[in-house]
Amino acid sequence: MTSSKDTNKSKKPLTLSRPNTLELKKTVETGQVKQSFSHGRSKSVTVEVKRSRTFERGESGRMAEVTTPEPSLTEAPKPEKKAPAAPKKAAKLAATHDDLTNAEKAKRMQVLAAAREAEESKKKAAEEERIRQEEENKRKAAIQAEEDARLAAEEAERVKAEEAAARAENAKSSMEKAEEEAKAAARATTEARKKREAAERAPDNRQSKPKPKSKKKANVAPASVGEAIANELGGRVKQGNKQNFVPKQATDKNQATTERRNKGKLTIASAMDEDGRQRSLASVKRRRQKKLQQERGARPLPTKVLREVILPETITVQELANRMAERATEVIKQLMKLGVMATINQTIDADTAELVVQELGHTIKRVTAADVEEGILGNQDETDEEQQPRPPVVTIMGHVDHGKTSLLDAIRSADVVRGEAGGITQHIGAYQVNLASGNKITFLDTPGHAAFTEMRLRGATVTDIVVLVVAGDDGIMEQTVEAINHAKASEAPIIVAINKMDKPDANADRVRQELLQHELIVEEMGGDIQTVEVSAKTKMGLDKLEEAIMLQAELLELKANANRAAIGAVIEAKLDKGRGSVATVLVQKGTLNVGDIFVTGSEWGRVRAMTNERGQKLKSAGPSLPVEVLGLNGTPSAGDDFIVVENDAKAREIAAYREQKKKDLAAAAAGRGSLEQMLAKLKEGKAEELPVIVKADVHGSMEAIATSLQKMNTDEVKVNILHTGVGAINESDITLAQSTGAFVIAFNVRANPQAREMSRREKVDIRYYSIIYNVVDDVKAAMSGLLEPEQREKFTGYAQIREVFNITKVGKIAGCMITEGSVQRGSKVRLLRDNVVIHDGSLKTLRRFKDEVKEVKEGYECGMAFENYSDIQVGDQIECYIIEEIAREL
Repeated sequence: MTSSKDTNKSKKPLTLSRPNTLELKKTVETGQVKQSFSHGRSKSVTVEVKRSRTFERGESGRMAEVTTPEPSLTEAPKPEKKAPAAPKKAAKLAATHDDLTNAEKAKRMQVLAAAREAEESKKKAAEEERIRQEEENKRKAAIQAEEDARLAAEEAERVKAEEAAARAENAKSSMEKAEEEAKAAARATTEARKKREAAERAPDNRQSKPKPKSKKKANVAPASVGEAIANELGGRVKQGNKQNFVPKQATDKNQATTERRNKGKLTIASAMDEDGRQRSLASVKRRRQKKLQQERGARPLPTKVLREVILPETITVQELANRMAERATEVIKQLMKLGVMATINQTIDADTAELVVQELGHTIKRVTAADVEEGILGNQDETDEEQQPRPPVVTIMGHVDHGKTSLLDAIRSADVVRGEAGGITQHIGAYQVNLASGNKITFLDTPGHAAFTEMRLRGATVTDIVVLVVAGDDGIMEQTVEAINHAKASEAPIIVAINKMDKPDANADRVRQELLQHELIVEEMGGDIQTVEVSAKTKMGLDKLEEAIMLQAELLELKANANRAAIGAVIEAKLDKGRGSVATVLVQKGTLNVGDIFVTGSEWGRVRAMTNERGQKLKSAGPSLPVEVLGLNGTPSAGDDFIVVENDAKAREIAAYREQKKKDLAAAAAGRGSLEQMLAKLKEGKAEELPVIVKADVHGSMEAIATSLQKMNTDEVKVNILHTGVGAINESDITLAQSTGAFVIAFNVRANPQAREMSRREKVDIRYYSIIYNVVDDVKAAMSGLLEPEQREKFTGYAQIREVFNITKVGKIAGCMITEGSVQRGSKVRLLRDNVVIHDGSLKTLRRFKDEVKEVKEGYECGMAFENYSDIQVGDQIECYIIEEIAREL
């Protein structure tokens, strides 16, 4: 102890009175050094000179710094002493560079500058890469930290769930176990109270008060996962950007160690102590997660939505699942239960799909392909305020050459008859006439020939009033009766126009009498049928006919709604070379505008242009106005409906459905026809066929020709119409005709140059017609040529056998006398014995004496022999005849 005190006394404390003893001298000093480089460049750099300090113990026993001279700050930059060498080196380099040109110097300077810039950019890029790498490492470290925190939270939640399950099991123990736990809890409470009092007495003790165990609070779920971890671990929980510090529970050291050691372990003793079943950890976790979601305001789990499923005739499994919003595996499972093994892309029928939909609890709505046409006619329940008066549609009907078109020309002040081939109407025409009174009437002119029955029926279907034209000099004819029947079927009122009253032999009363035979009672005889005597030639009675039409129209109260989508009917359709498919449409309801999308039959299109009967362009067409419409994608059939739809997708869908329906009907009809033909061939043999191809200018003429040709079919010969079309003859028609041996009927159309050249090369017959009479007559003649000729038996004579000669190697020869007529070589013979025919065959030889002759007349003798027959006797009679073939006609 004394030595230490002496030592302390020998050491003097540091004071501020001697500042030199506390001064710290710099051991590092700086200076400037000039560096020289090639090409005459130099650079001043800062250098540091570190000076070492040494200490030695002096005579007084204290440590002192050695003052041996060392390089000072001024002596440190040794390159300053070598400064004179730099100017020499620079001078030498300058002398060397004097030989270089200024351009080379500039070039080298640019290269050096580029190198410096490249080096600097490289350094900058390396620095940026280093910074980026550091940021990436930081981000990965943060992600790893978050992942570790999440795993720790999950582990804490799992441990908490296990403890909750263990506590639940302990709560279900017996009464004795409960009493023991109560005593243990009381002891724990006493110890905890003592520790709390001790903690209160010690102010520096910062341990928190231990929480008493409570079974009631043990089952309470924490507000969040973070709080659960905090309560379990007593640590710090990070929520968002805030940090909540939860103090650790103060527990006994031994008790904490034991709990920490036995945490999460299941022993045999603890398992045997429990009487009830333990709840699975997954169940506890699901329950806790559900409560957590509810507390956070999460939406409840969605319930199954029952839907109305629309089922077509066939549907794929995937589409059915999509419509029910079900998984495809569920649908396939239901199909397997029904015994149907189907894949996801397989098609099932509607009945099977209905069973699946019912099993899954949805409702069914069955639809068919025909539902695409629902609602295309629009609202049919129109009020009276929407209805407006419209012009009447009048159809002119009657027998051929009774003056229908002439009468209409007289009303319109036109001359349509002059342009008709053969002086007859072969097309249906539609015109609107403006009367002098300001009224308007729409006339439909129908052909009167027998072949145009379909046209007359079509005209009677769309008409309001039928004007029956009867010639005063001819009276009621065949097509007049047919027109009356069409008018009665359409339930349209009839007005009889007795034409040609300017002729001297015209008799109107006879016409009225003949009308009674067809249940048409005129007003003059107490009926309701108006009759008007007119003359198209002298224009007599035209004003009375107009008055009768307008009177009948007023009685009908014809109205239509013009403020709606147009609905009409196709009167006629044709294929124009320059304009494409053109349809004559009679608008019945609404207004048709340019640009409207429509569907007609199995065709659809957009109205590109509209013209009236005079060729004038129109922008809109109201009710009862006939117009020619351009813009169809194909040629429709005459008589098809014409409906405006909302968009082209709807039009395509309807047109596709109607096209498929037409194909199905055609296939069904072909199948039935094939069966009927097979049965007919089995009974009567195969009929001869005349293959033809029909091309016409309009659909109505084509339809009339085809109908007329089919009416000429018989059991022995018939017309096989291979193809019908509207428009010019093309190469495909010639190809079809060449492959089938048919000829082409061209009615008011011509073949294009390619088709004409091909027909001449392939020897295909093209027959051009402009009058339907000639078509029917030529086809009838061609069909007659296919008929088997009629065979008739013509008697020639009788011969009497007088003697029978038996000649070797020849057979029996009958010596005969011609008793009647004559016998010709090669004729047919019958052998009569007692007026009974015993043989019918052919004559083998006819000779007179030894010569073969052609004919032997009555009163001469001859020798005869029969083919393949020799049983002849004296006294037999021979009847000779020949077979004649006579051509048949239809």
